Amino acid sequence: MTGPALTTGSGRRSAVRTAPWVRTRLRSAPVSALLAAALAFVTVFLAAALPRAVDRGADQALRSFLNHQGPGPTSLLATAGARYGKETPQELDEVLTTLIAHTGPGFSVVASDAVHGSLGTKPRTLANPELARPDEIPPLLRLAHLRQAGAHTSLVAGQWPGAPADKDAPLPVALSQSAAQTLNARVGMVLEAFPDLGIAQRAEVVGLYKVTDEAEAFWADMPCLASACLAYNNKGKAYWQTSGLVGADSLGRMSTWGQGSEDFWRLPVDTGKLRADSLSAGAKDISSYVAGPTASKLTWTISRMDLRITSRLPQLITEVQARQQAAAPLGAIGPAGVAGVALVVFCLAAALTGDRREAEILLLRARGGSRRGILGRLLGEGAVTVLPAAALATAAAVLLLPTPRLAGTLYAAAAAALFALLAFPLRAAVLLCAPRGPVARRRLVGEVLVVAATVAAVLEVRRRGVAPAGEGLDPLLVAAPLLIALCGGLLLARVQPALIGVLARAARRRAGLVGFLGLARAARTSGGRGGPSVLPLVALLLAVTTGGFGATVLASVDDSRVRVARQTVGGDAQLAVARGQELPEALMKAADALPGVRGVRVWSDADAFLFGSVQGSPRVTVVVAEPEAYAELARYVGRGRFDPALLSAGPPGPDEPVPALFSSDLTGRAADGSYRLRLGNGGELRAKPVGSFDGTPALPGEAHGTVILPAGPTLAHVPQVARPNQWFGIGKVEGARLQALVRDAVPAAAVDGYAVRTGQEVASALAADPLQRAAARLFWVSVAGAAGFALLAVLLTLVRAAPERAALLARLRTMGLRPRQGFLLILAEALPQALAAAFGGALAAAAAVALLGPAIDLTTLVGSPVPTGLPLAAGPVLAQALGLAGLVAVAVLAEAVVTGRRQITTELRAGDQS
Repeated sequence: MTGPALTTGSGRRSAVRTAPWVRTRLRSAPVSALLAAALAFVTVFLAAALPRAVDRGADQALRSFLNHQGPGPTSLLATAGARYGKETPQELDEVLTTLIAHTGPGFSVVASDAVHGSLGTKPRTLANPELARPDEIPPLLRLAHLRQAGAHTSLVAGQWPGAPADKDAPLPVALSQSAAQTLNARVGMVLEAFPDLGIAQRAEVVGLYKVTDEAEAFWADMPCLASACLAYNNKGKAYWQTSGLVGADSLGRMSTWGQGSEDFWRLPVDTGKLRADSLSAGAKDISSYVAGPTASKLTWTISRMDLRITSRLPQLITEVQARQQAAAPLGAIGPAGVAGVALVVFCLAAALTGDRREAEILLLRARGGSRRGILGRLLGEGAVTVLPAAALATAAAVLLLPTPRLAGTLYAAAAAALFALLAFPLRAAVLLCAPRGPVARRRLVGEVLVVAATVAAVLEVRRRGVAPAGEGLDPLLVAAPLLIALCGGLLLARVQPALIGVLARAARRRAGLVGFLGLARAARTSGGRGGPSVLPLVALLLAVTTGGFGATVLASVDDSRVRVARQTVGGDAQLAVARGQELPEALMKAADALPGVRGVRVWSDADAFLFGSVQGSPRVTVVVAEPEAYAELARYVGRGRFDPALLSAGPPGPDEPVPALFSSDLTGRAADGSYRLRLGNGGELRAKPVGSFDGTPALPGEAHGTVILPAGPTLAHVPQVARPNQWFGIGKVEGARLQALVRDAVPAAAVDGYAVRTGQEVASALAADPLQRAAARLFWVSVAGAAGFALLAVLLTLVRAAPERAALLARLRTMGLRPRQGFLLILAEALPQALAAAFGGALAAAAAVALLGPAIDLTTLVGSPVPTGLPLAAGPVLAQALGLAGLVAVAVLAEAVVTGRRQITTELRAGDQS
């Protein structure tokens, strides 16, 4: 099939029928067509995969965050007062059905996991003397009726509770087997409750059940139904409490035992169906269900005016949205860098193709072809290679990254495919148009616009922050690091010719011409006389700046996690014992003997009182430690630094106060400058403040109301402070190793009273957030993509300069240039520009950190509140710059080895072929 003839400027068609354009062009340059298709495939695939990866990461982070909260906070809890004397199980079931029917449409509940029944308002104290009493405090029993209990338990003894024989008979109850063993209860035992208002209550244990799975969501927030719970009163004394199940026929008597009862219906929301892109609609529907039109409608439908529906889901969704908004700008910097480098690569590819086909395009125009006809045929030629590759790439992204949302994928893929399709036709349109003015003036105008946009973006970031609260993703804020990189590229393009020229003049004075010729050609091409060199510079600077800036963010996040973990634990590790006890000496010696670990022993008392303050006698926490060791710990942790010399004074006289460090909220409140401290165990001493602090390693947070005293002879008259109850370790400490030390030094029955914490475990828990992992994973993939496109930009630049370089090398070969010298000449020409771009990218990344760092809040990525600001770290920036410079050097070497000899040989045989 033949194609139409070219349309002339007057609109008339030539009578000559030509061969099909697209088929002819593809047959003439099949390698170029395949490379164009491959470039389009990779670019469109990355563009289509980006929104799908972001969606998957956001959904995973949302569900993981909600699942971590537990079934209670992510459920809808409806409660209403029990209908005394009129309560029936059928009514409870009907209310559940009505509540489920009114859920949606923005959310759904897992009906099979719904829990409903009735709970006694208060527990009753049991008077049976044979029941377990840890600190001589009798146990407590609450009554409950669960409609679905039979499906989640198995009866192991006796029978399920039924109707009592008469109103004076004991109330039949069933206890969990675990609770019965803990309390020393048995089947047939009558539990006597202490009289309340002169009315005695009794319950008979008629059955024992075993919970199928205590970790099951059904038992979440249930009051000690699966096993007995150990509780403490306000004096620190322990007692047991549990709950017993009653039958449906005993609903009326539950209120008498528990001084009232309350019906409840817990509906677990299906968090697996919540999507990050529709959170606002889901939150609106849930809010309406909790305290809106839906809640009002349910009140009248169920005919319970005291119906109350509560849920923490609206607050949790608001928190999730805030976290996503805070992380979005930092997560978008990497993909934006890839997009910028890819844009440069397409411009370079279009320029290379334009140089190769400039004579052909101008010849077509000279022979009567119209601009529209030429550009149309170029579009058709590109569509044959780009569109199939784009469709295949989009399909691959959809299949490899499944997610229900498709619109963002199609938009991104279409944008990338459109640019890949239009890059060369736009370049051809420029070739077909007459120059409109001096190139230098147009370049200067463009550079001024770029600088103005960069200044505006930096000022806006410094004013508003990277993630303004309550606002979406701002493209200007995300583009700020890229604009800084672009400014760096433009500046480097201006100064690079002069710098390389200086090197060339220095090389001219040395023996040999290879270095001078290579540097001279590099200075000439970097000055624009050998082709536009701004684009490869910009590509490399964008890649290095994006990688360096993002790597600095992630490195700062890791450092902040370590710092937060150390301040949370009080060091790299902590051993603590329950209140009123002391750490065994053997355990502390074993911990001190761990390789590479320095231990600090501390005695603390949170039940001390301070006398002499103008604001009464506040309760304070006393910390006693060896001054030098504790000061070192404070410096290491980074909180509560102090001069140990302040506490290192000799033993005071019998009437002299002990030197002490007071937290800043206590300093200066005593008229005579001294205080009287009464410790929790009754000991007393006088303390005189010699300094203040705002935090201390032994206590998390700001440590309000804290006093630090020196251990040793100064407190010889208070013997209990010489028995530490905390141990802090500095160094690499493994939690499993500390746990093993505790098991070896402490009886098995007392192991539960010891707490072991390590900074590594806390930091790992902070880093386990899927939102953080998704942001880090997206960044590193973006860095790899940007590096790949930057290498391609360098290769395209080398290919573009290859014909002229080959001709020069061929002429020099005829003049005696050896192959090794030709290889060195290629390196001397190509490497300085690449290395200068890598170094300039490192400076641009450092400038981006210095300019934008003070406005960056890493709290969301760290997982804990941290001060706003991004410190400049040379390591991450240099790693990215040197890594990309190494890759570029390898690419230049490979290109020189593979293509250099072949091109020279071709040039030398040109005369033979003629």
